[in-house]
Amino acid sequence: MNPRERRAARQQPPNPEAEPADTRRRRRTAPITVEQVIDTALGVIATEGYEALTMRRLAGALDTGPASLYAHVVNKADLDDLLIGRLCAELDLPRPDPAAWQEQIRGVCTRIRDQYLKYPGISRAALAMAPTDLETIRVNEGLLGILLAGGIAPQAAAWAVDALLLYVAAYCLELSIVRERSAHEDDAWVLDRDELLRRFAALPAATFPHTTRHAAELTAGEGHDRFDFTLTLMISGLAPR
Repeated sequence: MNPRERRAARQQPPNPEAEPADTRRRRRTAPITVEQVIDTALGVIATEGYEALTMRRLAGALDTGPASLYAHVVNKADLDDLLIGRLCAELDLPRPDPAAWQEQIRGVCTRIRDQYLKYPGISRAALAMAPTDLETIRVNEGLLGILLAGGIAPQAAAWAVDALLLYVAAYCLELSIVRERSAHEDDAWVLDRDELLRRFAALPAATFPHTTRHAAELTAGEGHDRFDFTLTLMISGLAPR
């Protein structure tokens, strides 16, 4: 069964009557399910980060061999699709409201951000991915519906969904990289605003007049201030028809 057939089969309800008896027998004795694969993979990411998740590492965490794992997951890209799908399944989407479409888009993107940040680096799995998981497509559908209800032209709405999801994933990935680097003593300054402010302020003003003059603005922001600013900037740039 090729990857496309495997993914399509997962989206169909089980039909035990159509399966050979020996297949049903093997499934009754197999200790691993797709749900267990996803749960275990998320556990590895939560404790060790996404970069630590390999098919070999996952098979070890499941206490099985690669052959058993590949019986449920086609490859790493397929696993990525399942992981993002699981996170999307936990998202509640609002009914599109033309009067509140900007707030609704901002709310969904914020919830996606919070899901990604639970698992360091997992947003990398969402990059350059053509989603096939129905839950991921459900979230894309929900975002598109909100924008269309707000009067955004279909083409602009379609590209806006892509741009917003790309920004959320990139933002979360950068945070995970910064935090990982800050764990090393030599790189600890990357999270130290005062140190960065001093570095900017110490630059030769004649060469970097704007950077030295506005060092405070360049290093400003607490929590998700920059995320909120950029999201608002992107959403406000969408003009209803």
